[in-house]
Amino acid sequence: MGRISVAIADDHALVRDGTKRILQVENDIEVIGEAGDGEEAVTMISSLKPDVAIVDISMPKLDGIEVTKRIKESSPATAVLILTAYDNDQFIFNLIEAGAAGYLLKSVRGQELVDAVRALHNGESVLHPLVARKVLDYFATGAGKPKKQESAEMLTHRELEIMSLVTRGLSNKEIAEDLFLSMRTVQGHLGSIFSKLGVGSRTEAVVRVLKEGWVTLDDVP
Repeated sequence: MGRISVAIADDHALVRDGTKRILQVENDIEVIGEAGDGEEAVTMISSLKPDVAIVDISMPKLDGIEVTKRIKESSPATAVLILTAYDNDQFIFNLIEAGAAGYLLKSVRGQELVDAVRALHNGESVLHPLVARKVLDYFATGAGKPKKQESAEMLTHRELEIMSLVTRGLSNKEIAEDLFLSMRTVQGHLGSIFSKLGVGSRTEAVVRVLKEGWVTLDDVP
């Protein structure tokens, strides 16, 4: 298997250098590009299409929210990991709605960042549990009436079943055990779901099904 390709966008050179050093020592991760402002980040990531883009919120020319939106338009398979000093709820909601797959504070340890990159590459979510619950509540509150017919046309019954379990925060292993499926089968279903929804991560998929009303918080303990 090839290495996980990563691009870093942060206006502080010291932060970029530190992040790059942490990631580059890992045998399965390769940093393929760096950017110091929002416009440069969009151009670079749209061209290189890395597996994971690590993006700061506050950058010159374009902020992290706009950068995330544009990245997801030009490279939907790239998972965007926000690495920032800000923990404001509204920032989080806006970034998740823009397409961010994960959200970490710059106070995290190096190994947590490495683990997050690997998790996003595997289609997992990278959100603190309390943040994840806030995200569920926020996006489900805005959902309209369930569009069951539309969901049936987009996702199969099994895929909706899996998304219900994903929304509850279950891992691939836990979903496989719950539905008596193999891990490979679960991964295959998630790949199909991501492709149909045009997303690159669990977080994006969860936001989509909640906003559409295909999965509701009644399904989430």
